[in-house]
Amino acid sequence: MGTVPIRRQYLDIKRQYPDVLVFFRLGDFYETFDEDAQIVSRELAITLTSREMGRGRRYPMAGIPYHALDGYLAKLINRGYKVAICEQVGDVALSRGLVERQVVRVVTPGTVVEPNLLDQKANNYLVAVVPEGEEVGIAYIDVSTGEFSIAQVSQAEVSSELERLRPSEILVPDGADPSGSWAIAPVTTIDGSVADPDEARQLILDHFGVATLEPFGCEEQPLAISAAAAILEYLTATQKGALGLLNRLSTYSLRAYMVLDPQTRRNLELFRNARSGEIEGSLLSVIDLARTPVGGRLLQRWIGQPLLDIEELTRRQDAVQAFYDETITRAKLIKLLSQAGDLERILVRVQRGIANPKEVIALKRGLELGPRLKEALESMAKKEISWLAQSVPDCGDVVELVSRALVDDPSTSVGEGGVVRPGFHEGLDRVRTASTNARDFIAGLERKERQKTGIKSLRVGYNRVFGYYIEVSKSNLPQVPEEYIRKQTLVGGERFVTPELKEYEALILNAQEKIEELETSIFRQVCAQIGGASTRIQSMATGIAHVDLFSSLAEVAARYNYVRPYLTEDGELSISDGRHPVVERVVGEGSFVPNDTELSDLNNQIIVLTGPNMSGKSTYLRQVALIVLLAQMGSFVPADSARIGLVDRIFTRVGLQDDLVTGRSTFMVEMVETAGILHQATPRSLIILDEIGRGTSTYDGLSIAQAVVEYIHNDSRVGSKTLFATHYHELVGLAKVLPRVVNYNVAVAEEDGKAIFLHKVVPGGTDKSYGIHVAQLAGLPRSVINRAQEVLADLEGNSHRNSEDISRRRSRVPPGEQLSFFQGRPEVLDELQKLDVSSMTPLEAITKLYELQEKAREE
Repeated sequence: MGTVPIRRQYLDIKRQYPDVLVFFRLGDFYETFDEDAQIVSRELAITLTSREMGRGRRYPMAGIPYHALDGYLAKLINRGYKVAICEQVGDVALSRGLVERQVVRVVTPGTVVEPNLLDQKANNYLVAVVPEGEEVGIAYIDVSTGEFSIAQVSQAEVSSELERLRPSEILVPDGADPSGSWAIAPVTTIDGSVADPDEARQLILDHFGVATLEPFGCEEQPLAISAAAAILEYLTATQKGALGLLNRLSTYSLRAYMVLDPQTRRNLELFRNARSGEIEGSLLSVIDLARTPVGGRLLQRWIGQPLLDIEELTRRQDAVQAFYDETITRAKLIKLLSQAGDLERILVRVQRGIANPKEVIALKRGLELGPRLKEALESMAKKEISWLAQSVPDCGDVVELVSRALVDDPSTSVGEGGVVRPGFHEGLDRVRTASTNARDFIAGLERKERQKTGIKSLRVGYNRVFGYYIEVSKSNLPQVPEEYIRKQTLVGGERFVTPELKEYEALILNAQEKIEELETSIFRQVCAQIGGASTRIQSMATGIAHVDLFSSLAEVAARYNYVRPYLTEDGELSISDGRHPVVERVVGEGSFVPNDTELSDLNNQIIVLTGPNMSGKSTYLRQVALIVLLAQMGSFVPADSARIGLVDRIFTRVGLQDDLVTGRSTFMVEMVETAGILHQATPRSLIILDEIGRGTSTYDGLSIAQAVVEYIHNDSRVGSKTLFATHYHELVGLAKVLPRVVNYNVAVAEEDGKAIFLHKVVPGGTDKSYGIHVAQLAGLPRSVINRAQEVLADLEGNSHRNSEDISRRRSRVPPGEQLSFFQGRPEVLDELQKLDVSSMTPLEAITKLYELQEKAREE
């Protein structure tokens, strides 16, 4: 076949996919041409060649073997490229002229289905976002599992929801601003017409073959419908084979779940630790004992969406309790589940016709566990988990089909003869027998011809150009029989064929072609029959995911000494000997110091927590938040006992960081996040604040910190339970003037002039920071430590102001006016303004500051 028609065919396809790398199937290779070839050569470090394609012109080419596609795809997708897979869809043997080719799918970050490109225990979401005014439609799909969901949310909720989904790709209509919170993943712009509500609605109706959207619960959510339509249109263009798998659509509401904003997810290190970004050191790394990919994915969804429904939470707790109580059965189930594989993703690949035989066998082995799982669940005789046993359907017919049809250990490729079990298909068996007989004949031909001719060096061989042949050396040519037909002359001899040899060769070659055709057809038929049972298989996958998750959470509770929390709808939060789930695993068994927590809407609404750095304040704050989150996902918690009044949101403001992208300072970031909390918190929220106000001057910071505490306490729209850690010891005075503020501190023992951090949270405030002690531990020079102690002694000796004084004098300060350290002493302020700070040494600056302080205090 000439190269010019091939190039024309390629260019026709490339014009349809101008912004995508086209992998063009030529025989056993995927070839790329022109600029695509240059990109592929550079990114994959493969040789760039060229080929003449008419008029003496040579065009760049770079190709990869078809069987190595997945590995190369992974590299390109991870580097942000999209790849169109163009296959030969016509039969080469029957084609007169150029074989037909077409793009069968476009692989993008959000539409990957190749197992080695996916994180087994995490979903790979493609998300569509359709904004209009203050509302936004969101639709997401995991093409590898078939999960398809939609919601309509407010603009303020978009970033939190995208952070939860952690999509691999985001679809945005033309004209929408893809910056800011939407830019957490690669953004693909799509035709803005998807926002038309009537067209979008009709597209959804047509796809599902229904007359109304009422069963899906989205009739009154036009933007959500538009987002769903955007997903369908995108898949039509890129993944036609995936559309048939979308037979369910779920509508969800954020009001059913605890809201976790992006800062809270990061600060609590739910999925990644904050230092390295790795899973190790996160909450997930501690509680993920799931044995199956489906169980692991379900766990991540539960962590990201804590519930507000106490009835459903109790059902989850009952299931965890049942597995916790049944140690032997739990161990048996855990062992079984390790053999289950990934039924959900394999099923999708089977339905799309891209599964290989080994994956189908893996599916069978997973389904084989059904009866044993059901038997184990029924043996527990626990009424509260009877629904779990019923969620494991009978898939024995699928197991029986695959067992009859496929060999136990098939080859990866279909068509080579090593997939279909003998006895399953009579026609294939006949062809195999004929092929085997022909091969046996040729295998014995060499011995037979040597005996017949007396030529002991005679050899029977094969190559792809001439087929089978008989080779005789020059010295033995006189002994060659007359019926031998000369085929090829060599330097050292001749190659011959015989009519009989060509007859058997034809039998073998025809048999190979027929075996390939029959085996491929049979395998596809088996996959189609498996697809017919997809609803039951999906139910089995869901059942396995829940059994896996409940048993693994029970294993976590048993292994790490967690308890079942008591859940209520009131405003109480009581934890006895609570522990940080991650830190206690790091420090080792028995080394972690547990702490109590008492928060209530009626009295202990706000805890002002003081104590030195490195004493464990931040750990304590986070552990309270994590215990609440674990309780509201249905898990047991690390404590001796816990009573959890459900919270609607957990807010956290911890850590110092600049926002270099927008040019916001550390303090500005802190204030923006704090403002967001104060505007969105409710009396059912839990707020974690760590060192508010430290990014600015001492008195500015103290003023802001106190104002924040007062606002949370006094404004009935907020009224949230709050843990407020601070180094501003002046704030302990608030407990005397604000009835629902209480003081706690992290205890420190002093021994021989050294501080010993006890990591124990006790009632009362503290007026010591031990910052110099921490500086000494960090290795500051001895002279610096000594001088710091001298300065501290002077400052402490002259400081009499506290937060209680400020609070009592608030009524004398006009609204909006800030109390000034130099109020009433303008000459001190003038002297301060005239100082050339840049030319002063640190010691001179400290000395001058001390002098000004003394002047300001003079009567």
